[in-house]
Amino acid sequence: MAIAQDVGVPWVMCKQDDAPDPITTFDAPVGAAPLALDMNSMGKGQLWINGRSLGRYWPAYKATGACANCSYAGEYNEKKCLTNCGEASQRWYHIPRSWLNPTGNLLVVFEELGGDPSGISLARREIDTVCANIYEWQPTLMNWKMHASQRVNKPLRPKAHLWCSSGQRISKIKFASFGTPEGSCGSFHEGRCHAFHSYNVFERTCLGLNSCSVTIDPEIFGGDPCPNVMKKLSVEVICI
Repeated sequence: MAIAQDVGVPWVMCKQDDAPDPITTFDAPVGAAPLALDMNSMGKGQLWINGRSLGRYWPAYKATGACANCSYAGEYNEKKCLTNCGEASQRWYHIPRSWLNPTGNLLVVFEELGGDPSGISLARREIDTVCANIYEWQPTLMNWKMHASQRVNKPLRPKAHLWCSSGQRISKIKFASFGTPEGSCGSFHEGRCHAFHSYNVFERTCLGLNSCSVTIDPEIFGGDPCPNVMKKLSVEVICI
């Protein structure tokens, strides 16, 4: 693997005494899962796979700004705050499987800033589905005792908790409905009663996170969509 230390500087070869041997060839993983190169250890440059340009990479460009409790969800606004402060603006770079041979695929990297090529790795995109299906009132013994003792003067609201596997994040809200949704995980559909802000709550609270929790409270979803009816929340998210 050849690495240029700066723009306009002649290419130099990594030597065993200078750095660990970088991986210059690799075999295509079995299966059909999407593949990407993890370039987080590099700075800025360009990539080629088997003579085809994969484009530019720039992990050295880090997200900055007022990031606490912020999200890009909803309508675009250039002044919206950023998420993932201190992390690369882009870390994974997709490799079309049609470009790969079963074995001996050649990776060429032109690095402009000086990164660590030994940290480059091949990643597969694993996709999981996570669901929650919970009523707004949980008739537990503790809830009954709390109300009977008059220790609380408002409803005890349960929470919907969503967790992705380690290393994954919630990338899409596939379904969300507070009201009388029907079906089961993978086949939820709206019932006769549906709060129209159901999706908005989860997009604002959960997108981009490994886990999140949402209180099942009508006020959060824009009000009670059907008073005097026992309601529940059904939600399905995609983890990548």
